[in-house]
Amino acid sequence: MPTLIAGVVAVILIYSLLQMFRAANPVILARAIKIGGGIVALAVAAFTGLKGELAVAIPLGIFGAGLLGWSPFGPSGFSNIGGIFGAGAKRSAGQTSRVRSQYLDMTLDHDSGELTGRIVAGPHAGHSLDEFDLPQLTAMISGFDAESVALFESYLDRRFPAWRQDAQGHAAGGQSRPAPSGKMTDEEAYQILGLQPGAGRSEIGRAHRALMKKLHPDQGGSTYLAARVNEAKDTLLRTHLS
Repeated sequence: MPTLIAGVVAVILIYSLLQMFRAANPVILARAIKIGGGIVALAVAAFTGLKGELAVAIPLGIFGAGLLGWSPFGPSGFSNIGGIFGAGAKRSAGQTSRVRSQYLDMTLDHDSGELTGRIVAGPHAGHSLDEFDLPQLTAMISGFDAESVALFESYLDRRFPAWRQDAQGHAAGGQSRPAPSGKMTDEEAYQILGLQPGAGRSEIGRAHRALMKKLHPDQGGSTYLAARVNEAKDTLLRTHLS
């Protein structure tokens, strides 16, 4: 009987954990797994080191420290590991990227990867998207143009990772619509990359690479936003060639 009870409890616990993973923000989840893996690797390295198995302990310790953001080959190694836990981290001074459409003005924070937005046209103009819950947000989709829908879905993917599965039968819940876009201006491109006008080719390249890492699908990224970042890079590099 105790074995049966333990089995039922284990099944319930596993199911609850799976539900938590399903609903978790991919960015936060990936960061938690990385930090957890680093701590476990360092603990195992310390244990094997105490047993005298340095050939195993040293590379394992370096691997664990790397997961936590510290590299023994860089001058800022030990300060980076403190930054993982919120102490002594070198931030990007609040650098952000802005992407706008007819109905939305979205901002991506480079430090946290958080995507926030404000409605700029229509019956809810002037309101932040964070003011509304998921049913209210999905009800707005039909009133947006195609480009705004693609941008809006990027926001929903970040705030409600499982919203597409929960929106079965909803006209916009299945797949993203194509988002036609006119020619991007230099001003828009600088805002998307989070750069000041006049930035050089090397700055454009660095900003593009950093943003593409944050917009990777494994980090809760968005195909639409990645396409806009690529377009911004191409727009500015064409300007430098002309």
